[in-house]
Amino acid sequence: MAKHALCKTTDLGDGEGKTISVGGKALAVFHAGGSFYAIDNTCAHRGGPLGEGYLDDKTVVCPWHGWRYDVTSGEAVGTPAKVNSYKVEVKGDQVFVEL
Repeated sequence: MAKHALCKTTDLGDGEGKTISVGGKALAVFHAGGSFYAIDNTCAHRGGPLGEGYLDDKTVVCPWHGWRYDVTSGEAVGTPAKVNSYKVEVKGDQVFVEL
């Protein structure tokens, strides 16, 4: 596994998320509760862009059909589905992800 730079810590305010392409993957990256998280950007339901969803604490709500995912694990809430989650590390003002 290799570490890839995702963004600076100042690029996302607490409670925000966005889509970032890195290492050939589109990731949904979130700053929630003071920590950073990365999951696959594609919702398991109909492929909605999770990075464009809104955060409710540490749960992202898909903007297309409302499916909810725990950003800490990628587990869907109330549905037996999951998206991949990735280890994120902060060093100084830089956020890295392991792929």
